[in-house]
Amino acid sequence: MPELSRIGVAIATDLLGEFDALINKRGYTNRSEAFRDLIRAELVRESSSRPTGHVVGSLTVVYDHHVRLLEEKLTELQHNHSRLILSVLHIHLDHDNCMELIALRGTSKDVQRLAGLLTATKGVKHAQLAITASSEAL
Repeated sequence: MPELSRIGVAIATDLLGEFDALINKRGYTNRSEAFRDLIRAELVRESSSRPTGHVVGSLTVVYDHHVRLLEEKLTELQHNHSRLILSVLHIHLDHDNCMELIALRGTSKDVQRLAGLLTATKGVKHAQLAITASSEAL
């Protein structure tokens, strides 16, 4: 475990009460771990928001597989950006709809650009990108 440093923080009583209620709801056993998680989350957010920052992420894409040539277009986009794609999981949701979970790694700019291209493809019903800093930035 890394060396720990103690700090003092002055917080309004009502804000601290709200924070205590939140961390209790989330299952934290103490404030210190909750503060550490908040700090880590902010550092990751800052790192992953830089265009050249290295990120990992997942893109969830839901689409109608009956749309003409859609699967071919999605596959071609993925092949054209294969250096960013770690893995793809294809799931048949029902007779008409499929979902792909795409694991990505690269610069924030490149990952977001590919997510935009896939999302904007005609026939895609919904797409959601979740990114975080890569292990180099953590």
